[in-house]
Amino acid sequence: MLRPRSSPRSRQRLATALAVFGMLGAGTAALAVTAPPAAAVTTPHRVLFDNSKVETAGNADWIIGTSQPDPLGQKADPSVEKDWTGALSSWGVALQKTGAYSLKTLPSGNTITYGTSSALDLQNFDTFVLPEPNVLLSAAEKTAVMKFVQNGGGLFMISDHTGSDRNNDGADAVKVLNDLMTNNSVDSTDPFGFSIDSLNIASDNPRAVTGTTDPVLNGSFGKVTGSIIRNGTTATLKPADNPAVKGLVYRTGSSGNTGAFFATSTFGSGRVAFWGDSSPIDDGTGQSGNTLFDGWDDPAGTDAALALNGTEWLAGAAGSSGGTGGTGGGTCTAAQLLANPGFESGASAWAGSSGVITTDSGEAARTGTYKAWLNGYGSAHTDTLSQSVTIPAGCTSAKLSFYLHVDTAETTTTTAYDTLKAQVVDANGTVLSTLATYSNLNAADGYTLRTFDLGAYAGRTVTVKFTGTEGSQVQTSFVIDDTALDVS
Repeated sequence: MLRPRSSPRSRQRLATALAVFGMLGAGTAALAVTAPPAAAVTTPHRVLFDNSKVETAGNADWIIGTSQPDPLGQKADPSVEKDWTGALSSWGVALQKTGAYSLKTLPSGNTITYGTSSALDLQNFDTFVLPEPNVLLSAAEKTAVMKFVQNGGGLFMISDHTGSDRNNDGADAVKVLNDLMTNNSVDSTDPFGFSIDSLNIASDNPRAVTGTTDPVLNGSFGKVTGSIIRNGTTATLKPADNPAVKGLVYRTGSSGNTGAFFATSTFGSGRVAFWGDSSPIDDGTGQSGNTLFDGWDDPAGTDAALALNGTEWLAGAAGSSGGTGGTGGGTCTAAQLLANPGFESGASAWAGSSGVITTDSGEAARTGTYKAWLNGYGSAHTDTLSQSVTIPAGCTSAKLSFYLHVDTAETTTTTAYDTLKAQVVDANGTVLSTLATYSNLNAADGYTLRTFDLGAYAGRTVTVKFTGTEGSQVQTSFVIDDTALDVS
């Protein structure tokens, strides 16, 4: 039996009245961003930034955000780089704002893998960024990275000067990256066509080659004219070993096969980019206690455009996602996976708070007679709603969608008193991703379609979970209907 509604819960939608008084205009913003438009969400460029190789040792802070693996957990609608915390946050936020990228971090303590069921396995991504790694990759990790590129992935290698051993383990970025290329089980015969020089170039402003239509130098993020070296190194190119290698940005006085500060190549179906210094990707802000410098905005280079165009080019490799489309192998039959998606069978297949799935007339269903109504009591209260689902390993697309109506008696246009989180959790309840957070600030008349990409979880059983938290004063109702998890 459904518990009786208090009078705030059974009230009619307040959104219409608020709109009349000008309270739902342009000033009514979401607490957190909703998903990008559906066209962008269904086929995002998936980028994994590494933080498993001591990328934050010493004064380094080479992360896009402290919320890991999902930077959206810190702020789901970043508009400025300080919305995420890390010296690479400018890079991450710029990609996130396009709506065309899905970003994750491989946290400290994790292992680089390829071909496993892990959501952070390289097969689930188009591009892997190694930003000044300071620990040698294991034999298995080197095999994983090389297979990933060979099968169509994009690898972004960012070095630093020789001697930049920030954790004093005997391996700096020059050694780590050269070891990857020369001591792996896939191809150790100079597979990318270049080697990284053991140099410490104190300062220089390398220039881009001219007279070329190369997509990295002329990508959608702007034209690249040069970069900066603030203690970095270069690469020696060996086109006889791999004719695809080419230098795009060169140290002053260098050209041809020597002094390449930014270079690209291909291997198998994949693509590779090399950058000789971490200074250009440093945005000058990060975790407390680090000494950082703003190379991202340094007027001596066009570093932001170079990083972003490089990511764009790497993600567009012909065999993206390591040749598996992020699927982990297997087959996929197009289907909608959620059971009882419109709640018309009551609480069947769904778990959560008593009375959430209801026919109560206080809030209308979008279709049919049932809907999921979280909160709306006008007192401190938490409601949950969840369903576990297995996403087949062979599916290249997995799109979660639901219709949401938010109705509130709050009058503020600036403060989020009541919230609804849409999350993906594992069998232990650990949050894998906070897809979005909505609040009383999202109040509006009618239902709005929300969509999210869950392709990173192909081959796994995960739980889609909604958690509504209401404050102690006035009501906010979060009403969900017509859910779906479409795979193909």
